[in-house]
Amino acid sequence: MGAAGSKLEKVLGDQFPEGERYFGLENFGNTCYCNSVLQALYFCVPFREQLLEYYANNKNQGDAEENLLTCLADLFSQISSQKKKTGVIAPKRFVQRVKKQNELFRSYMHQGILTNETRCLRCETVTARDETFLDLSLDIEQNSSITSCLKNFSSTETLNAEDKFFCDKCCSLQEAQKRMKIKRPPHILVIHLKRFKYIEQLGRYKKLSYRVVFPLELKLSNTVEDADLEYSLFAVVVHVGSGPNHGHYVSLVKSHNHWLFFDDENVEIIDESAVQTFFGSAQEYSSNTDHGYILFYESLANNTSKS
Repeated sequence: MGAAGSKLEKVLGDQFPEGERYFGLENFGNTCYCNSVLQALYFCVPFREQLLEYYANNKNQGDAEENLLTCLADLFSQISSQKKKTGVIAPKRFVQRVKKQNELFRSYMHQGILTNETRCLRCETVTARDETFLDLSLDIEQNSSITSCLKNFSSTETLNAEDKFFCDKCCSLQEAQKRMKIKRPPHILVIHLKRFKYIEQLGRYKKLSYRVVFPLELKLSNTVEDADLEYSLFAVVVHVGSGPNHGHYVSLVKSHNHWLFFDDENVEIIDESAVQTFFGSAQEYSSNTDHGYILFYESLANNTSKS
């Protein structure tokens, strides 16, 4: 990124955050999605600090088995220890490992807990089942917002006719009401917008370019305690393209009160107001094909790592 890197340093000048590194990631052919998510994870400061600590504690174990977590920790260490402030790094080792699932990696991510409540409409007994989650996948609608999508996610659904619920107390199938709520909100909230939908009439997936407003500050209200929790947006993975089978991914990242645009090897500083250009399109057919796809929010309740 040579010239672009030096340009970024010139733009930030004395405001370049001390100790921070802004590095692009080399594209190995269709790895732009991976690169975009990696940038979002790197600038998730609590996650980065945990990984660097893990790397420091395990780097001398030469015979330790390589896995997704060790590869990511090694990549983060490479970036953070660079003498230059900007440049390009090739995440080759990580990309080679990314297809293999690893539970260690999951344990270092910030998980939350959902509770699935089902109320029998005959005896009023509530059955609750908890499950962990790393992200929330939300259905989207045209000209909507993350807040309305979250409300729909937790809306009450009536189970009747062929979808009746087997109530253990009644020992029979009964009509019931079901809803999903967040029992334990995660420190890092990852929201996946379902922009790719299978259309039966077309016999294929279609990209939904819907305009979905995502705020810089989000109040999460659909929790078990019904208390509003505040989150701050720090990264957005953007899908660029008109369809699901082709396109490109880039990421927007907030670091030390600056917004940065990462496009594989290229890194640029952008104005905060530019974030809203990635909400989506108000009309179905639009020249704008750059749409927010995955959103990363950090809880403000104990946000001491990021300024």
